[in-house]
Amino acid sequence: MTSVPSKNIWIKRQQCPCGDWKCYVTCEGDVEETSVASQLEKNETFQSDSMVSPYVGMVFKSDDDAFEYYGNFARKNGFSIRKERSRLSPQLGIYKRDFVCYRSGFAPARKKSTAEHHRDRKSVRCGCDAKMYLSKEVVEGVSQWFVVQFSNVHNHELLEDDQVRLLPAYRKIQEADQERILLLSKAGFPIHRIVKVLELEKGIQGGQLPFLERDVRNFVQNRKKIVQENDALLTEKRENDSMELLEACKVTKEMDGDFVYDFTTDENDKVENIAWSYGDSVRAYTLFGDVVYFDTSYRSITYGMLLGVWLGIDNNGKTIFFGCVLLQDETARSFAWALQAFVHLMKGKCPQTILTDLELGLKDAVRRELPSTRHAISIWNIQPKISSWFFLSLGARYPEFKSMFDDLYHAENADDFEHRWSQMVSMFGFGSDKHIALLYSLRASWASSYMRGYFLARMATSAYLKSVESFLKAICCAQTCLRSFFEQVGSSSNFQNQLRQEMQYMLTKTCMPIEEHARNFLTPFAFNDFQHELVLSMQCALSEMPDGSYLVHHYKKMDVERFVIWIPEDEQIHCTCKEFESSGMLCRHTLRVFILKNYFQLPEKYYLSRWRRESSLVFYDNQDTQTNDDGWFQEFQSLTETLLTESSITKERSDYVHRELPKELKRLISETDGKGVLVPVNPTHSLIEALLDLSPMLQLAAAIRELLAERRWKHVESGLRLICCHLFV
Repeated sequence: MTSVPSKNIWIKRQQCPCGDWKCYVTCEGDVEETSVASQLEKNETFQSDSMVSPYVGMVFKSDDDAFEYYGNFARKNGFSIRKERSRLSPQLGIYKRDFVCYRSGFAPARKKSTAEHHRDRKSVRCGCDAKMYLSKEVVEGVSQWFVVQFSNVHNHELLEDDQVRLLPAYRKIQEADQERILLLSKAGFPIHRIVKVLELEKGIQGGQLPFLERDVRNFVQNRKKIVQENDALLTEKRENDSMELLEACKVTKEMDGDFVYDFTTDENDKVENIAWSYGDSVRAYTLFGDVVYFDTSYRSITYGMLLGVWLGIDNNGKTIFFGCVLLQDETARSFAWALQAFVHLMKGKCPQTILTDLELGLKDAVRRELPSTRHAISIWNIQPKISSWFFLSLGARYPEFKSMFDDLYHAENADDFEHRWSQMVSMFGFGSDKHIALLYSLRASWASSYMRGYFLARMATSAYLKSVESFLKAICCAQTCLRSFFEQVGSSSNFQNQLRQEMQYMLTKTCMPIEEHARNFLTPFAFNDFQHELVLSMQCALSEMPDGSYLVHHYKKMDVERFVIWIPEDEQIHCTCKEFESSGMLCRHTLRVFILKNYFQLPEKYYLSRWRRESSLVFYDNQDTQTNDDGWFQEFQSLTETLLTESSITKERSDYVHRELPKELKRLISETDGKGVLVPVNPTHSLIEALLDLSPMLQLAAAIRELLAERRWKHVESGLRLICCHLFV
């Protein structure tokens, strides 16, 4: 049995926000903390479909690849393997490897012990001859490993699947389980009780963990010995690395006057908390600091510190870095200092809204330190915890509960929320559940009916949270000390390292003057959202009220109405959906009223500066591309009209276009990525499949839209012209 060591100093926090130290939250989607059992199941599925028995002449890139392959083959067939011998040469290094069955050879004779309680354990080795020998050769300068001998003949019984998983080679305690085991052991839980708790938390039957009770016992004993031996060294490392981090901040400040940092020390003058930011981040905050996401999902066992990262979203929908903090603990006092430090680093400016995870201490700190800032909790931070809390206890009723909870989140108003909440608590018997009580106490920060009107700037979405997770994994990956972490943060947050972007062509869909006007102001990200609402506004019906306001609803969905107030004197418009207050983008209901009022251009105050092109942090190539490309688009429109007209003259022409156009579209979409680089044609490309089901004219329109959006038409114009020319012949 082996324990899987930590690969870097940061791991996902698993302590439940309910405050009960015994409560445990699983980290969904974290590859490094996935249990060995689930990984082995994936391996077995792959092996059963495609694994081939090793054979003489089989080639591997490295001996490690060969060992992994043979190990997977062994597990599938009921045994395990070990490395036996290797041979070394000055020219090739290790050039021979012998892998054998775990029962190969015989145990060496032992001297009889005179101890009174000597354990005479029998060896599992029985002289099995199953093996795989490899030899390294250099072919055209590339090292390769060839199988030179292979035998799968065993002189012992092979194990079934439920037995082979208990072999020592396959019994591993993952990092997440190690942390949980140590926490329970520190609380005084006996080993057998720890195993039971792990089984209950994972929702598996007794004896189905990927390790045994004695493995847990050995791990706890070994870890206690290591901690006792290294506690002084670890304390010294923490102090030294913290001082080195502080020194790195001082040096960076001397080199870059825009760099800012703050820290506190304890009674022994040791670094306690430290926060820092960069000039680019502070400048970005002046533009996009209206909403901040404060992530506290990572912590370090090595340093006993909590990692907090302040992030935002720019006008292109990209995650931007505002600042970073390391805290000695997770108390409300530490969170309060972190918020004070952040406001200080950002030159005293507080955000309109701060998004956080479920964290009671952080909630109290926000209320005290940022009294004018609204506190929001994204539903995407809550949903993984919902699964961890209720999936096992509800069993088959969990899907019903999940559906009801999702509907409750979208309740229209607070009264509706309270009514549905009472129904849910009664239906599932949640009257005394601590997690339900926690969610209810924080409802004003996560329920849509309470949060409507909070300015969130499209940050409370799954897409943004995925972008945040990607950024955090990049800065937390494989960092072995605080200094290297500091350098990685600096590199990731440097806007100069971001590639210059080519301005995406923004294709109009409605040909309405309002859309054309908006295209001149908004970034492609913001224009895409605006365009989506504008298109949907065409499906809205409205009724004017006696006071000059409007009731707006979908022409088919009469049960959901929005109330739009129109004040013509100063061109003020307000909708009860509060989309503009939430995202800074006008909703379909208000756009419908503007269209009714014959507005060809929206008042510029409805184009917030945070969504305008001029606010971009990253420079675009070809800023004037939009105007120049309009000529190309008009030419394509003319080409399309010509193709439609000529193909409709006779049935022969129509058949020709219907036959040749799909072929040309495959080439247009798949041949080039716009930079002259060939891309393999994928016959199952979803767009191509969709196009083939359309009429020739619609196929061409869809293809042109795709090509215009990706700025690829200059490379493929000749293909369409060729079809048109053939029609004239």
